[in-house]
Amino acid sequence: MLLDWRVRRLIINADDFGFTAGVNRAIIEAHLRGIVTSSTLMATGRAFNDAVGLSKTAPRLSIGCHVVLIDGEPVIDAAQLPTLASSRPDARRFSDNLKSFAARALTGRLSAEEVEAESAAQIRKLQTAGISVSHVDTHKHVHLFPAVLRPVLRAARACGVRAIRNPFGPRKPLKSSQLLRRPNLWTRYAEVRVLRNLARRFHETVEREGLQTPDGTLGIEVTGTLDETLFRAIAEIIPEGTWEFVCHPGYNDDDLKSAKTRLRESRETELRVLTLPDARSILAAHGIDLISYREAIRSET
Repeated sequence: MLLDWRVRRLIINADDFGFTAGVNRAIIEAHLRGIVTSSTLMATGRAFNDAVGLSKTAPRLSIGCHVVLIDGEPVIDAAQLPTLASSRPDARRFSDNLKSFAARALTGRLSAEEVEAESAAQIRKLQTAGISVSHVDTHKHVHLFPAVLRPVLRAARACGVRAIRNPFGPRKPLKSSQLLRRPNLWTRYAEVRVLRNLARRFHETVEREGLQTPDGTLGIEVTGTLDETLFRAIAEIIPEGTWEFVCHPGYNDDDLKSAKTRLRESRETELRVLTLPDARSILAAHGIDLISYREAIRSET
């Protein structure tokens, strides 16, 4: 079911909690000093234990599970996940290639049982660590593929999790004038537009499984390029309803420099945007209420 659409409400979710200690620190700062209301934690992130410890200093931060099925390591023994991970002793990890993953998802070459088992294992690892998991999403938004969505939903429901990210954005995520000024956004915008044909099936599947989801996600097109100008531009066009803004704050320290990610300097820029002194007033000026996933779910019960 969709969350309440009658007002403008915004969940600001920081992905990659648990990735590095610097990312963890930035997320907590963006929550305590800024506008981040929710975050999603990576069960096999190198700084998982650090994130769990820091979460205790931020009891109002709503924490979900950032299910990783690509570009990372599984919780379950890789030998039990032949369609998802390599079981070679020197490479017990998921594929790093998104195009290859998408091709397998769209041609029926992913095991639903493996996806469900690994997703449930990741969620339960968080719960065992004392995290009250409020929602789920997936690394690189792979749950937009139906072959991934259905088993992830089943895993979430089995673990008592009631909400999932809607990875599809509004038809106009930015004004045309902003896109024209930023040619570097055109490719990403075109890719997101192509995938919109999966949106109706997404809503039908989530509804059938009985979970809740926002009206959509903002910020995907500007991942890696978000600055104050783009933040203000997005705030101007948020439609009525409950929306999620995806962000990736972090510190570009030695740990991040040694990690596999394309988001480095941009994480520090995002942290500055998310902790702007007038960030809340920018949203308020457009009639936007800032909420967390936990608050969104509570309001629907």
